Amino acid sequence: MLIYIVKHLARAVGVFLTVTFATFVVMYGNGAGVARSTLGMNASEEDVQHRVVELGLDRPLFVQYFEWLGGLFTGNLGRSYYTGQSVTSALAVRVPVTMSLIIATLILTIVISVFLGVVAAYYGGWIDRTVQIIAGIGAAIPPFITAVVLVLVFAVNNPIFPATGYVRPTDSIPGWLASITLPVTAILIGSLGASQIRGSVIDMLSRDFVRTLRARGISEKAVVFRHVLRSASGPGIIAFGLLVVAMFGGTIFVEQVFALPGMGQLLNQSAQAGDVPMVMGCVLVMTVVVLVVNLAADISNSALNPKARMR
Repeated sequence: MLIYIVKHLARAVGVFLTVTFATFVVMYGNGAGVARSTLGMNASEEDVQHRVVELGLDRPLFVQYFEWLGGLFTGNLGRSYYTGQSVTSALAVRVPVTMSLIIATLILTIVISVFLGVVAAYYGGWIDRTVQIIAGIGAAIPPFITAVVLVLVFAVNNPIFPATGYVRPTDSIPGWLASITLPVTAILIGSLGASQIRGSVIDMLSRDFVRTLRARGISEKAVVFRHVLRSASGPGIIAFGLLVVAMFGGTIFVEQVFALPGMGQLLNQSAQAGDVPMVMGCVLVMTVVVLVVNLAADISNSALNPKARMR
């Protein structure tokens, strides 16, 4: 087990370095372009070259990247080209907002997907078809469209929830729940993984060990939830890990609709303005979270399914 964890941890580090370096090359590769974006398109060539030197963009990319990488250990990710704000301090304010959406959505996705997947696989028939249709429609609708519809129905036409804004849980738990209900729902609708759970449960229900357990007189509830669901959870765990990537993509648009001061909004605004240090900071956090979640999913899967350790 330890060797398995070390191997996957090394793989995660390799993916992190690859993703961050590729993003760094794309963002900083054209030093003159970056400098011009901070000065305006009408800036003279002399001013641009001076700005390139001022920002340190005239140095080799590898040197710049490893300097940025070294800043991770000191918490120094640079400063915004436009506001002068520390990237670390900006992320410290924005990340909790986005992570509250991601965590709440992930928990609800797991609970609802497992319930719907088990029900659809066990009962089949019209229940199975209904669950598949609901999951298919939800996955086909972009979170941005879902968010707009939710605002119109539950905030404008029926003012049940706030249309915009975010209340921190330290200020008011009920206010926080009200402010994230619609954003979480918008992301959740497109994230249900009932199909993966359904397929795995159907496969396990047809196995010989299930018939043996039933023949021994073990209750149907114990067979399904203690034995079948545990054996079928492997593919579902991996799928939920991958869903985190999609959830980050959804938050970028959802935070714009609901005017939430999260990382998705910061990334969108920074990318439009060409604020490279802020973009790199957002990419860093998203990459780390996705890798940690997927590493946890791999370890959980290996604990439930020892055969997975052979990969």
